[in-house]
Formats: sequence, C-alpha cells, structure tokens
Amino acid sequence: MAEERVRLELGFEGGQVAVVNVIQADADRLEQALAEGSEAALSLDVEDGRYTVSLKRVVYVKRFRREARVGFGA
Repeated sequence: MAEERVRLELGFEGGQVAVVNVIQADADRLEQALAEGSEAALSLDVEDGRYTVSLKRVVYVKRFRREARVGFGA
C-alpha cells in the first residue's frame, strides 16, 4: 500500500507559491523544522521530482485536510 500523501501550499518571500503533494512524514518534517526556526534547506520528494526548500524564505505553509471521497462505501 502506498504511503498517504498530503497536499501543502508553500508561500515564499516575494509572493511565490508552490502547491505540492508529499508523503505525510515529509510534511511533518517540514512543520517541525519550521517550528524549530531552522534556516537550513529541506528536501521534499513530490510526485514530479524533488524540491529543495530554503526554510528561511518560507512565509507560510498551508496543510490541506484529506479530501472527502465521493462514491459508494460499506
């Protein structure tokens, strides 16, 4: 079973925004590094490759809730 992915919106100084889908562990690592005030760079494996993010340039992170699934269930 594939690991669940989380959708993040990353806002940067200057107004640039990146929307990425990462594994939950990477989303948690990013939030932890930002909470600790780290100014290092952090690599995130996304669906189309790898992003290396300069944490000191991140203004905000929006973590989306898991999308509701439409369909039939038991």
